[in-house]
Amino acid sequence: MALAQEDLQQIGEYVKDHIAEWIAEQSLGKPPVVYEIELRERMVRVEEELKHQRESMREGFEQVNKRLEQVDKRLDLMKADMDKRFEQVDKRLDLMKADMDKRFEQVDKRLDLMKADMDKRFEQVDKRFNEMLERHDKHFLWLVGFIATGVGLVITAIRYLPASIGP
Repeated sequence: MALAQEDLQQIGEYVKDHIAEWIAEQSLGKPPVVYEIELRERMVRVEEELKHQRESMREGFEQVNKRLEQVDKRLDLMKADMDKRFEQVDKRLDLMKADMDKRFEQVDKRLDLMKADMDKRFEQVDKRFNEMLERHDKHFLWLVGFIATGVGLVITAIRYLPASIGP
């Protein structure tokens, strides 16, 4: 029996060494009908899954396209709204400019009136100043005349006084 166990061990080792080759030969060389049917079923399932994936991708792309169209519409609406608002701002700025121009014209008119009034006042001041200068000139002449008369009287008095007072 010892020999039989040795034989069994050798047979076991031989089977272990060659079993992978035998299975490979069986599956690749001549696949059984069941295995071939399984492969075909798998291929059909893979093809169906690929078809389903394509359909899912198409649906996804269609949804993305729809979403992009919606975004485009929103952008167009926003652009139109922004254009309207910019037009309103332009109108407001034009109105403000026209109003400012009117106010500046009013200010110019007021400044012209003020200038005319100031010119009149300066003319009046000039007249008063000229009148004052004339008065001062007259007073100066009177003063000079008074001083000259006084000096003349003093000189005359000095000439005649010492002779009459004399020693």
